[in-house]
Amino acid sequence: MLPTSSFSLVDPLKLPADAPGSSAEALGDLPEWNLGDLYSSPDAPEVASDISKCQILAETLKKNYQGKLVELAADGAKLAQAIKDYEDVAELMSRLGTYAGLYYAGDQSDGDKAKFYGDTIEALTAIGRDLIFIELEVNQISEEVLAKALTVPALQFYKPWLDDLLKEKPYQLDEKLEQLFTDKSQTSAGAWNRLFSDTMAGLRFEVAGEAEPLSLEPTLNLMSDADERRRQAGAEALGKTFEENIRVFTLITNTLAKDKEISDQWRGFKDIADSRHLANRVEGPVVEALVDAVTEKYPSISHRYYKMKAKWLGKEVMPYWDRNAPLPEKPERVIAWPEAREMVLGAYGGFSPDMADIARDFFDKRWIDAPTRPGKAPGAFSHPGVPSVHPYVLLNYLGKSRDVMTLAHELGHGVHQVLAAKQGMLLSQTPLTLAETASVFGEMLTFKALLRETTDPKERKALIAGKVEDMINTVVRQIAFYQFERKIHLARREGELTPDKVNELWMSVQAESLGPAIEFKPGYEVFWAYIGHFIRSPFYVYAYAFGDCLVNSLFALYEDSHPDFVNKYFDLLSAGGSKHHSELLAPFGLDASQPAFWHKGLSVIEGMIDELEEMEKAGI
Repeated sequence: MLPTSSFSLVDPLKLPADAPGSSAEALGDLPEWNLGDLYSSPDAPEVASDISKCQILAETLKKNYQGKLVELAADGAKLAQAIKDYEDVAELMSRLGTYAGLYYAGDQSDGDKAKFYGDTIEALTAIGRDLIFIELEVNQISEEVLAKALTVPALQFYKPWLDDLLKEKPYQLDEKLEQLFTDKSQTSAGAWNRLFSDTMAGLRFEVAGEAEPLSLEPTLNLMSDADERRRQAGAEALGKTFEENIRVFTLITNTLAKDKEISDQWRGFKDIADSRHLANRVEGPVVEALVDAVTEKYPSISHRYYKMKAKWLGKEVMPYWDRNAPLPEKPERVIAWPEAREMVLGAYGGFSPDMADIARDFFDKRWIDAPTRPGKAPGAFSHPGVPSVHPYVLLNYLGKSRDVMTLAHELGHGVHQVLAAKQGMLLSQTPLTLAETASVFGEMLTFKALLRETTDPKERKALIAGKVEDMINTVVRQIAFYQFERKIHLARREGELTPDKVNELWMSVQAESLGPAIEFKPGYEVFWAYIGHFIRSPFYVYAYAFGDCLVNSLFALYEDSHPDFVNKYFDLLSAGGSKHHSELLAPFGLDASQPAFWHKGLSVIEGMIDELEEMEKAGI
């Protein structure tokens, strides 16, 4: 698939003075990104010029290569040049798509930004449809001819891309159908994604006790507030507003699930998640081994922890809005941006000065957009940009300890993306299963650094509890999300789903995964509605659990002084998408196809809960 970076994102503004949990003054000077390294503005002449250049390059590629690639493959150097020409136009298209997406991400409620994003993606889609022939024709080259051509070094560089392309061959359609799928994506999946983003960005939540309605991010932030009344008020406001809009979110879910079913049927995918596994370059049985291992550990991880937390809060069971509440012994303090910066850079530098140097560029060169603001995309991400420029990080920073961990997480992605950029446009994009490795590793580095500096037993307890909760959210919650998605897509094949049916499926996985210590008050049944991964990237979510368990295993080796660990780790990140997960893990002696691998990662979480239980017995 031609990488054009046509994603759903956002752009910048000032932190509202009444944003819950923190004030602009308390947070310090939050950076807003400078997109000028891509384009100076949407009406800059370079934007129109580069769109025109892409059109010309695509027409030239079509003229020079369409219908000729099979014959051209007899000369490996000529085939390599054709792929290089394709890569060049892919990068320029991706540069345009990246800028449009990031510009839109800053304020999805701005009509002009939305139009610029839509127009740009429409233009890129039209250009991309004329290049579909390249990947189809490359897959028609015989194994014998390709093997001989690969003796040419220039083509050998692209072998991982060619190998991955060959895996897609059974699911490719003829050129006309592929063009139709591409053209219709603008008015099918792409349009419904846009509707979801625009609707969510426009929602405002009437929270009891707040002077003005809040947008999504600060309302979600209330659910980790130290004051239970504010947690409850935030949760009830979320449930009320989601319920008022639930028919729209159900329609979007039904439509996209059906759209995916149609695509899967035409392409010949058997299982509903097979297309995601193919994109992730991971085998279905490996994912199922992960899912089974996590599901088996629900009682010893999430059920056990939440029972203990309910007791800390003085309750037999706790309402769902207490799930991420800070511990009573440790009031949540606001962590100003300069302190957060030093926390993360210090942790990275303790592992490798080179890693800290790469991460420092994000701060110094304005590659981060941190403030919350109306219309801005919720959550956080690190977008790889293009190899010739650099990644960009979006945050909604509110000064909580979890926000610091999110910063460490996204900078891990950023470091990974910088290191992988040398692979070029076609090979730098890491499959999702490995894309979470550096991010979760960055979080763990930061957590361990903070833990080493903590001498007060109660603070240590709060730190460990916070990390356990993050890991439950990353592993248990994401596998439950994956199971929910499977239920949705399977049920949709039997007919359209009502809001009540979607709610019922959501609650079935929540009760199973979180356990009896969580009380699901009315309103929680619609909380599936805001989770964008279900809309933008079906079955993406298991990659988080994959990454967390993988990092737990890697980090154990690091702490045990595994030989030459830092260099091996940098090699893993620098490989980008040029190697399969089995090749990348082999130097560490790890094998994700074995159940023991997943149990090793999960045992780290269990060990932390064991330590918390020992603290409780000791009266801490």
